[in-house]
Amino acid sequence: MNPCILTPEPLTAAAFAPFGDVIEASDSAQRFQVNQGHAERYHDLASVDLAGNGARALISIFRSHPRQFPLFLNVLERHPLGSQAFMPLAALPYLVVVAPGGDAPDVQALRCFLAAPGQGVNYARGTWHHPLLSLHATTDFLAIDRGGPGVNLEEHALPPEHIRILAPADGPPSRS
Repeated sequence: MNPCILTPEPLTAAAFAPFGDVIEASDSAQRFQVNQGHAERYHDLASVDLAGNGARALISIFRSHPRQFPLFLNVLERHPLGSQAFMPLAALPYLVVVAPGGDAPDVQALRCFLAAPGQGVNYARGTWHHPLLSLHATTDFLAIDRGGPGVNLEEHALPPEHIRILAPADGPPSRS
């Protein structure tokens, strides 16, 4: 099996659409004034998808520690019973690695996106993705996903040192 090298590409709503939603306060979002005109609401930015009886939305904070390059991926995960959203609580870029849903991830279809400060993601139910990939510093992410009965996490191990991500231009320094 030939090694797979991923080059981060900009995270845009159009490019990420097959995998879920980009969450950001952009000009393309529906928006309106709230709180007596003291705030602007960027409305309905992602679809929370919760399958199964007893499902409920969970709101959590994930604390992600920065990665160093060279970076090799060793696992992908998916959530078959619900979407999973992450919104960084700091204005820092991070990486998003995804593959289409299916019984097993299609490694040849992997994509790597560089999320700009202020961009979040909502992984569609069943989308394979890598756990959080912070770049510069320990970063907290607001997470919205599914709680309730049923197994909503599947992991798929990747061949050791088979999938490598190239450091983005503004990524962290390489290991010495």
